[in-house]
Amino acid sequence: MEQLLERIAKNSDQLAFGQLFSYYSDRLIYFATALVRSREEAEEVVADVFVKLWQQRARLLDIHYFQTYLYTAVRNTALNHTSRSVIPYEELEDQHATLMPCVVSPEESLISRENLRQIEQAVNELPLRCRLIFKLVKEDGLSYREVAEVLDISINTVNAQITIALKKLGSAIDLRKPFRLPLARK
Repeated sequence: MEQLLERIAKNSDQLAFGQLFSYYSDRLIYFATALVRSREEAEEVVADVFVKLWQQRARLLDIHYFQTYLYTAVRNTALNHTSRSVIPYEELEDQHATLMPCVVSPEESLISRENLRQIEQAVNELPLRCRLIFKLVKEDGLSYREVAEVLDISINTVNAQITIALKKLGSAIDLRKPFRLPLARK
C-alpha cells in the first residue's frame, strides 16, 4: 500500500490510483451504503472522496493511518452529502436491510458453498450496526480503535458489537458440521 501511495503522490501515477480505487471501492461503497441507504448515492460519495484524494495526492504521504483516513473521509462525505436524511447509528440497530454479500477471501474459498452460504446468511441476519462493525473489523481489517474513530463510537461499543456478532454467528452456524473441501479436478 505504501508503494502505491508513494507512486500516486510522487509520480501522479494514474495506474496506481486505479489499483487503489479497485482495492477499496467495494468496501467503501458497502460502508457508505449503510450511512446513506442508497447504493447509487454511496457510489457517488465514494467517487467524491477519490476525486478529492486525487486532487490532494501530493499530500498522501503525510497521512499516517491511510485506511482510517479513507473511512473517515467517506463517513464525513456521506454525512455532508445527505445531512437531511442521515440515519443516526442508534436507529441502524433496528434496520434489517439486506446488504451486499460478503467478499470471499482465499481462506473462505476452501469452505464448501453450503457452509459459505450459511455464514453469509448469518452475517446478513445481524442487526445493521452490528453487521457494519463486524465487516469493518473482520473483512476490512480495521482495528477496534479505527472503527471507533471512523464511526465516532467508543472502543467498548465496538468490542460489545463484535462479541454480539460472534455469539450470534456461533449459534447460527453448526460448528460441529465438518467443512467440506472442494473436489480436486483431474
